[in-house]
Amino acid sequence: MAARTAAAKDVSSAGVTAAEQRALAAAVRALPKPSVAAWAVNILAAHSPESLRELAALGTSMQAAQDALDAADLRRLAQQRRQLLASTVREAQALAARHGRAISAAVATEVEQTLRAATADPGAAAAVQSGCLLRALSADGVDVVDLAGAVAVPGSHAVTVPGTGAASGTASVRGTEPAPGAGGTEPADLTAERGGTAGGKPTTEQPRLRAVGTARLTATPSAVERARAALEAAEVAAAEADEEAGRAAAELAEVTAETTLLADEVRELRRRLDVAEAGLKTARKDRELAAALAQQTARAAERQRRKEVLARERVLRLGNTPEQ
Repeated sequence: MAARTAAAKDVSSAGVTAAEQRALAAAVRALPKPSVAAWAVNILAAHSPESLRELAALGTSMQAAQDALDAADLRRLAQQRRQLLASTVREAQALAARHGRAISAAVATEVEQTLRAATADPGAAAAVQSGCLLRALSADGVDVVDLAGAVAVPGSHAVTVPGTGAASGTASVRGTEPAPGAGGTEPADLTAERGGTAGGKPTTEQPRLRAVGTARLTATPSAVERARAALEAAEVAAAEADEEAGRAAAELAEVTAETTLLADEVRELRRRLDVAEAGLKTARKDRELAAALAQQTARAAERQRRKEVLARERVLRLGNTPEQ
C-alpha cells in the first residue's frame, strides 16, 4: 500500500489529470496477482535492487567467461553464484517476514530458480529487476528463459547494464516490444529494404541488386574449443545440480525420519489409549459391582438396626412388668 501511495503521488506531481489517474488505477487493479515466489522477488526488486544488479552482472561475467573458453574463471564464478544465490534467497525470506509473510522451503526453491535464471539470460534479468514479475522463472542452461506471461506490465522496464548506467535494448523483456507503427517509426535500413524512405515515399533511384559488403572476419573458436567450453559449462551445471539434489535428498531424509518418529509416537499413543479405554471399562464394571454391594450392605444394616430397636423395646417392656 505504501508503494502504491508513493506511486500515486509521483503521478500527481507529474501533472496527470484526475481522469488519467482513475484510468491508471483501474489498469493497476486489473493486473493479475503474482505467485508467492514472484512476490518475494518483487520485494527484492523494491527493497534490495543492488542484489539483483549484482546477480545480473555475475551472469554477464559468466557468459563472458564461457565465450572466452576460460574454464577456471567459469568454475570460480559458478562458486560465487552459489554463494550469492544463497545469500539473496535468505534476504528475500527476511524481507518477506518483515512484510508479514513466511517463505516456505518450496517457495524458497522457486525464488532461487528465478534468480538463477536471471544470471543465465539477460531477458530474465530484466524481468526480475522490473519488480512486476508474475510467476517464477527457470533456466535449463541451453534455451532462453520463457518469459511469456511472466511480467505484469510488459515493455515498461529495461535492465541497466552494470558499469554503464545506461539501459540496454538487448536486455529488455523479450516479446514485449511495441510493434512497428505503434507510436514509433521503422528503422531507416528496414525502410530502404522495403523500397522507400523513412517518410514512406519511394526513392528516385533504387538499385535492383545490392552489393554484398565485405566485413572484417574475426577469429572464432574452433568446433573443438566450443565443444570444450560447452562441456565445462555442462560440468558446472551438473555439479550445481548434484549439490541441489544432495540438499533435496538430505531434506527428504530428515523429513522422512521425522515422519517415522511421529508415526511411532502416534502408534504408541493409540496403544496407550486402547489400554486406558480397557482400564476405564473395567473400572466402570467394578464401580457398578461396588455400588450394588454397597446398596445390599446398606439394606442389611438397616434390617439389623430395626432388629436392635425391637430387641431394646422388648427388654424395656419386660423390665417394667412385675414378676408373678
